[in-house]
Amino acid sequence: MQKLLLSTVLASCFAVSAQAEVVVLSWGGAYGAAEVEAHVKPFIEATGIKTTMIDADNPAAPVKAQTESGNVSVDVALLEYADAVRLCDEGLLEEIDPAILLPGDDGTPAEEDFLPGAVMDCGISTDLWANVVAYDDSKFPGEKPTSIADFFDLEKFPGTRGVKKSPKTVLEMALMADGVPAAEVYDVLDTDEGLDRAFAKLDTIKDHAIWWEAGAQPPQLLADGEVVMTTAYNGRIFNAAIEEGKPLVVLWDGQVYEHEMYVIPKGAPHLEDALKYVQFATSTEGLRRQAQYISYGPTRYSSNAGEIIFKDGKTVMGPHLPTYPANMENALETNLDFWVDNDSELNERFNAWLAN
Repeated sequence: MQKLLLSTVLASCFAVSAQAEVVVLSWGGAYGAAEVEAHVKPFIEATGIKTTMIDADNPAAPVKAQTESGNVSVDVALLEYADAVRLCDEGLLEEIDPAILLPGDDGTPAEEDFLPGAVMDCGISTDLWANVVAYDDSKFPGEKPTSIADFFDLEKFPGTRGVKKSPKTVLEMALMADGVPAAEVYDVLDTDEGLDRAFAKLDTIKDHAIWWEAGAQPPQLLADGEVVMTTAYNGRIFNAAIEEGKPLVVLWDGQVYEHEMYVIPKGAPHLEDALKYVQFATSTEGLRRQAQYISYGPTRYSSNAGEIIFKDGKTVMGPHLPTYPANMENALETNLDFWVDNDSELNERFNAWLAN
């Protein structure tokens, strides 16, 4: 009965727009593929609205460029939380009325069904994802890495590291590896001494690192043997390990997690249909279905009810999600206020440090 009611609601909400073509900008790779299967294809089937997905290494850059130039071709984009807040504050994103969001399939009003922080003025969360450390199990036949500190321990676990070419999450991981409790990381990072401490920790692996920029690179670096450990997006490692059978393992200790947000660029050419897409994709079933294709945590309570099984029909997704209790024991949520305030300054310092 609940599914019938939801179908009725969707049918009444969506009128086919013959001329529209919703363009969704995503991150590509395993993440983009999951979005296509979980959201794009079902949306087309439910509404008849033509929808396509295009990729970028970081969708925030083209969204900012398009909106500032007034030449907007993207209707919906997926942004990291801090980027969504920043672009919203700059007036480059459309505000999304939470009243458009569908209730949970158990009848729970949307505003009560989403996890804390999942609904903001200009964005609706599609998942919780994490930056993690991953390693090639075959490279460690004896003792295995177990902590974020092991990532920085070249004596105990020798070999080249892969590191995201960005201060965000890398500085946080460096401090946790240096003994700072997760709850204190941003207090420490907000001081000159704390920043110096984080960069000093990064100095210990700088000469043994390959710096990556696109999410598809870390699993490939591991598979090619160019690195033995790397920071990575947890969903990319899951895809390589489960779907491609590669001996890759996620080290959850010290994970840095955050929301990924669906946003609508200011001046989106198909605003009405873009809102329909966001409404559809962030429904209970939309978010649950996404977790069947990639190991990112659904951001509605109703989507997490019951066991979620991967598309292979056998893999239980719980232990592979950032939100799994055992994976949260030493986890850190990205502090969006810190990064909105400090992003430009820290990127400048990080790039100067890399160049030296």
